[in-house]
Amino acid sequence: MEQLRIRTLAGVFLAAGLVCWAGARLWDSKGTLPKVPLAAPIVLAVIAVVLLATALSLRTRLRAQRERRPGAKGVDPMMAARAVVFGHASALVAALVAGMYGGTGAYLLEFLDLPDRRDQAFYAGASVLTGIAVITAAFFLERVCRLPEDENDENGTGATRAT
Repeated sequence: MEQLRIRTLAGVFLAAGLVCWAGARLWDSKGTLPKVPLAAPIVLAVIAVVLLATALSLRTRLRAQRERRPGAKGVDPMMAARAVVFGHASALVAALVAGMYGGTGAYLLEFLDLPDRRDQAFYAGASVLTGIAVITAAFFLERVCRLPEDENDENGTGATRAT
């Protein structure tokens, strides 16, 4: 499985942001702009917490297994692979959603003197920040699930992954 790439996530973020900024301008000129839901940053924060908890749990179990502690619970490779896939998918969706709300929030910055629009801009900004938290947690999870360096690696890179 390919590693997460900042370039790809930034491209998704910027493309979604640009499209949503233009869409918000067009939509607002034709009527009312849809509201940014309060649930958006909350849901993204929950996903970030789940990814972080998974990464910390796997890291603890892998460390105990590596140190051969008595009663250490091993990590199923399929579970680690599923966790990494969940992290990748979450990071891509978070980049898309953060870009969408970032574009909308950028448009809303012109109307900060209106209380409703100011609240919407705040929710959009919070969504962008929690989207970044999801991406950070996904990178941490991916790093936790990396296998230790292997000198006999066929590619000569010296590093392999658990997935």
